[in-house]
Parts: sequence; C-alpha cells; structure tokens
Amino acid sequence: MDRPVVCVGALVWGPDGRVLLARTTKWRGLWGVPGGKVEGGETLEQAVTRELREETGLRLRDTRYAQTQEAVLSPEFHKPTHMLLIDFFARTDDPGVTPNEEIVEWAWVPLAEAATYPLNTYTQTLVALARTLS
Repeated sequence: MDRPVVCVGALVWGPDGRVLLARTTKWRGLWGVPGGKVEGGETLEQAVTRELREETGLRLRDTRYAQTQEAVLSPEFHKPTHMLLIDFFARTDDPGVTPNEEIVEWAWVPLAEAATYPLNTYTQTLVALARTLS
C-alpha cells in the first residue's frame, strides 16, 4: 500500500424519490453506493459521472458534493487499502439499472428505509447526512 486512493461515490435519487443502494463484491457483503477510483486528469465530478455510468448505466444530473471520508485499512473492505472517499448526491431520470460485474444486487429504497439495510459504515454516514438535509 503506497498512498491513499481517491474514490468517489454517489447516493442517487430516482424519479420517484427513492435512492439507489448496491451490494458489491468489494465490501464483504455489505451494501453501499456505486462508485470507484478517480483517474488521472479527471475532476471528481467527471469521475463520479463515469463510475456511475460504468457500474449502473445511469446518467446523473444535479450532482453535488456531499462529504469526504477517510477509510484507513477498513476491515469492511475486501483488501487492506487507504482510501479518501468523496461522496456526492445526485439525481437520475431513468431508474433502469444495468449492473456491471461488481454489483451483486441493487435496490431503489425510500431514504427513510435505507438505514435498515446492512450498509458499510461509510454509506451509513452518507445516508444519515442525506436524512438531515431532506
């Protein structure tokens, strides 16, 4: 492990007001939000737009910064990693998810019910923030 990896993710609202949660291969069975690594030369917003498109097929709009978190050797993550997690809120007009190979399962859920899912701790704080703002 060299230095922190910069990652982006987004809590996305669909047209009916529900949010997208996903269970991926990387968080040991826990649920979270789609996202991934920022590539060189990309802005954070470009990265989150690309990652969500690659992982879910969704086109985002109204993307806005939510928070930054640091994950240092999280036991929830599938390998020892130091990550800076830059989280966004966003909307999509099309709720049709086309998952890539990283997404095992997904669900559109009312924000008030999101915390009932077995979320990774970083998504728990993102959902809690969204609830305080709604």
